[in-house]
Amino acid sequence: MATPVSKIKFREPQIEMAHGAGGKASRRLVEGLFAPLLFGASQGPLGDAAHIQINGTRIAMTTDSFVVNPLRFPGGSIGELAINGTVNDLAVSGARAEAIVVTYVLEAGLPTEILEAEVRAMAKAAEEAGVRIAGGDTKVVEHGKADRMYVTTTGIGRLIPGVAISPDSVKPGDKILLSGPIGDHGITILLARGELDLEAEIQSDTRSVFPLVQSLVQASSGGVRWMRDPTRGGVATSLNELARDCGRGIVLFEEKIPVRDAVRGACELLGLDPLHIANEGQFLAVVAADQADAALDALRHAPGGEEAVVIGEVRDEPAGSVLVTTLYGGGRLVDMLVGDPLPRIC
Repeated sequence: MATPVSKIKFREPQIEMAHGAGGKASRRLVEGLFAPLLFGASQGPLGDAAHIQINGTRIAMTTDSFVVNPLRFPGGSIGELAINGTVNDLAVSGARAEAIVVTYVLEAGLPTEILEAEVRAMAKAAEEAGVRIAGGDTKVVEHGKADRMYVTTTGIGRLIPGVAISPDSVKPGDKILLSGPIGDHGITILLARGELDLEAEIQSDTRSVFPLVQSLVQASSGGVRWMRDPTRGGVATSLNELARDCGRGIVLFEEKIPVRDAVRGACELLGLDPLHIANEGQFLAVVAADQADAALDALRHAPGGEEAVVIGEVRDEPAGSVLVTTLYGGGRLVDMLVGDPLPRIC
């Protein structure tokens, strides 16, 4: 039986860079064109990975493409980023990455030493994350048609027992946990391009977050409601998606949100909000209020989770929105990312 097709709502005349930024334009494209034609009318909230059942066995599956410019940057490179990004999408969907397949799109004229360096970086990241690279594909296009190289990865994961996350499970009073400082990756990429006359001691936060997710899950006794790694579009976009999907209000405490001075300074100079800047080694979690202290303590005692913090909570109001409050009693609504201030960051 054919899958029923929902009405197509995407009517924009052409694709722009903003459609790949992870914000409002991306959401319009995915929900207005891809989802109706590919998933049909039964598609629920979109997450970082799909959970599918094969002969009674449930697995998680995700795919991602990487077009970052430059290929190498302080703290990482496209090869490392491709593995960590896929492992993380599975981790925040409640799964441990087991196998990854890789596709390389290479531009004719790419120096072999650059390709070798990225393959080595990918192999090292996979070993550190405990995931097997099971296969892949290679394509070569004419010089000038691929900006040296693009990488696509598809990962399969084994579900973590006892973890069932969904926007529908989020309740008023739940706490919002963040694993560490935000904005490092996006600002690092910007500075690495040499387009901004600013020097800063900062590097990408790219890493596997699975060990942190595992510590959180083990300490929370089933209290984890929802997780997401705030990559394109940043923390604001991820939490706006949650607010819309669950119909609740998300209230953040501005003074609690960790941002490094270099990131904050760059954002102020460019008129950007750190909440909209991409991260590649942090994750958000919504945890039941009575499990939040134990979950936070577990994160802070896990390697790399020392700066984890509770940054907010779920409330009934403002329904479907994200509100950032200040120490002085003020507040501002923060929307999803609009436009693409930092293109090609992953």
